[in-house]
Amino acid sequence: MRSPRRHPLLVPALLCACAMVAARPADASAEALGRRTDGDPGVGAQVLRLYQDAALATQRYEAGRQEAQAQRARTRWFAELLGRERREAGVLRQEIGRIARAQYREGGGLPLTAQIIFAADPADLMRGRHVFSRARVAVDNAVEKSRRAEARLAADEARAAAASRRLERRSAELAALKREIERTLEEARGQLQGQADVSVAAGSCRGAVPLEQPQQASEGAWVAPVVGYELSAGFGSGGARWASRHTGQDFAVPIGTPVRAVGAGRVVKVSCGGAFGIEIVIEHTDGYYTQYAHLADVTVDQGAGVAPGQWIGQSGTSGNSTGPHLHFEVRVTAEAGSAVDPVPWLSERGVPVG
Repeated sequence: MRSPRRHPLLVPALLCACAMVAARPADASAEALGRRTDGDPGVGAQVLRLYQDAALATQRYEAGRQEAQAQRARTRWFAELLGRERREAGVLRQEIGRIARAQYREGGGLPLTAQIIFAADPADLMRGRHVFSRARVAVDNAVEKSRRAEARLAADEARAAAASRRLERRSAELAALKREIERTLEEARGQLQGQADVSVAAGSCRGAVPLEQPQQASEGAWVAPVVGYELSAGFGSGGARWASRHTGQDFAVPIGTPVRAVGAGRVVKVSCGGAFGIEIVIEHTDGYYTQYAHLADVTVDQGAGVAPGQWIGQSGTSGNSTGPHLHFEVRVTAEAGSAVDPVPWLSERGVPVG
């Protein structure tokens, strides 16, 4: 039931984002704070919204980073092209110099007309002059091409510099955004877990708090109970906090992570007291039962039907727990003491865990 290993939170990964979300106007209204207007604080919805905002910001920041990388690659390509053209122009300059020196030596420094008059074979002289002329044209073309490449390189470097400045501004805005999201999310998580602790202490659930679940493509008849997890305590492992052996599989996730029904079924138990803290038990169509424990909130009521992947609650650290995680069990009956190893059970249904 506990999560003995430290696990990374989702938020630090999600918070590598640009400042697009920072443009969201500050709003002190109840709706902006994730509170329901009917008096229910709706902190769980606020936590989810913060996750979603940070994820969107991450996508946009990553797109900007890739664009900057592409711009730098184009600048390097232009620089390499310019270098090749400069080397080619240098070779041609050397060649025209060689031809000019040869012509001078052969002509004794005489003007072209005099060289033609006194040449033993004027045709040979003109052929040499033609080669010289073609070399000069080639050098002129290479020099002009190099100048154009330099102009392109300068323009591209200016664009790259501007993009770098924009990136620096975004980084500064990101630092402020990160601090604000971390502060707000930590506060919201604390509120959500505080509500859970009050319910567990009272031994009475405060009722389901529905969450607006985004439209998602069907993943199949069976799914994992959470996404973005790390496995911690496994089935059958020992520990001082358990009476005998661990009876489920722990999924280390931050407080407020949506918990999903692994398959179709009916909610047969919603409980808010004891070692499991806030827990949900679902009876599935194949006769097995699944348990979801140490929750911070529930989004379904007892007796409700559920579909595969449907959000039934949010993870927490209620009850006999040392850190945020989901304790997931598969049972032959609805009661404790009939658990089977959930990892191979899920694997048999096409859901690899790990």
